[in-house]
Amino acid sequence: MPEQPPTRFRRGRLLRAAAAFAVLLALAGYLLLQYEGGGRPAPGCRVVSAAGDGGTYELSTEQAVNAATISAVGTSRGMPERAVTIALATALQESALRNIDHGDRDSLGLFQQRPSQGWGNTEQIMDPVYSAGKFYEHLDKVPGYSRLPLTVAAQRVQRSGFPQAYAKHEPDAALLSAALTGRAAATLTCGTEPAREPGDPERVRQALVRDFGKDVLPRPESAGATPAQDGKAKDGKAKAAGTTLRVPVPKAVSARGGDDRRGWELAHWAVAQASALRIERVSYAGREWNAADPGHEWRTASGGSGGTSGQAAGGSGGASGAANEVVIITAQ
Repeated sequence: MPEQPPTRFRRGRLLRAAAAFAVLLALAGYLLLQYEGGGRPAPGCRVVSAAGDGGTYELSTEQAVNAATISAVGTSRGMPERAVTIALATALQESALRNIDHGDRDSLGLFQQRPSQGWGNTEQIMDPVYSAGKFYEHLDKVPGYSRLPLTVAAQRVQRSGFPQAYAKHEPDAALLSAALTGRAAATLTCGTEPAREPGDPERVRQALVRDFGKDVLPRPESAGATPAQDGKAKDGKAKAAGTTLRVPVPKAVSARGGDDRRGWELAHWAVAQASALRIERVSYAGREWNAADPGHEWRTASGGSGGTSGQAAGGSGGASGAANEVVIITAQ
């Protein structure tokens, strides 16, 4: 009788065949998602160094929302970029930039503040605007905090049992703060899931006021929603195809860098909030971010000085805007 192949050999061939089949299934699933999603980048955000040194940091859309709020609260209080870096590094260590409802003993929120230690009640601490404000309030009382090592400044506020842990987050926090305070233009981008419901410009307006304070929109009518027109409906009436929120950028806002820096601060805030607020497009200073752009980049805006660039130009609503305003377009 012919000798039968060893059982181990047959089992190995079956395992290899199963592994190859699993890889093919995974590839097919990926291609299907890319087809159905129209080539959208995967959800998540990325900040790159403006210094050209290759520095990058990637974070989730949830983390980006919280980081943008922390930065906005700081700048609205007149805090310098260094203060924002300290705050972001602290939140990265304490909660990984997630607004969690648990922690060591009664610690809560982005900064793991404790109600029993006088930081506020549970509801207050779980409000990112409140908790960030309390952090800056305490940091501002630290003499010379901007000249101190980050670990020292953070520890003066937090009184952590692991004070050296803040140091490892400083490079990432510095990249984030440069983008979110507007110093590094067009350095923060996000990929979002396709919006399943229309966005609401009123929610965007409320979020701006929540994070930056009421002075971010000095005149409601100047930042009002403007329905974009895209042809005519069957009844002859104009059909709204999009809603544009135009946020004015005041001239020479402060010594932090003037109107251009303020504009990029607002533009990056809107991109960071895109997933939560169903924002599709953001433009400022001739550049535009488009949620549907598979390149995941800021490009020359429609009607900008550089002409139209690929998918960044699609759709209606006149996204390019004026030089002194940030244009935010919500999902249809």
